Amino acid sequence: MSPISQVFKRIGIALAVGMLFGFLLNEISFQFVKESNRAPMTVRLTIPEGTSEELSQGGNALELPEEMTFVVGDVLLVENQDVVSHQLGPLWIPAGAEASLTLDQEENFIYTCTFNATNFFGLDVREPVTIWTRISGMFFSGVPLTAILALYSFVMWPINKPEEAVGNAA
Repeated sequence: MSPISQVFKRIGIALAVGMLFGFLLNEISFQFVKESNRAPMTVRLTIPEGTSEELSQGGNALELPEEMTFVVGDVLLVENQDVVSHQLGPLWIPAGAEASLTLDQEENFIYTCTFNATNFFGLDVREPVTIWTRISGMFFSGVPLTAILALYSFVMWPINKPEEAVGNAA
């Protein structure tokens, strides 16, 4: 096999191994961000009847996580079934009505909230993970790994000159 063929063969093997590891590494890491691994949607939050009364007695009628995760483009729709008007950040939700908030930028928000015992509500808005995010992640990790693997293969196993060329040189 000619030296040029050996070089291309090694680069091809390094490319296959590098891209495979890049794919696996990125898919494993994307499993940790499952909540943003979706298309934008409408998220409904319902304030049940009796929330204001329970809050005034020191309770918490609505069990909310400290922070909710959304993707850019989500719409938070708050429905107020209580007899008292409530507020969530810029939203004023009259009793028996609903209001919506379009989350159009990536950011962490902390809003004042009248239907939560802590009086605060956290929103974490992230960019959605798309197929292009996954492909670019694979290339951003796979291509450098390919270069490293190819270089190390040439250091560890140098290309041998063909036997006939060595014999003719003598």
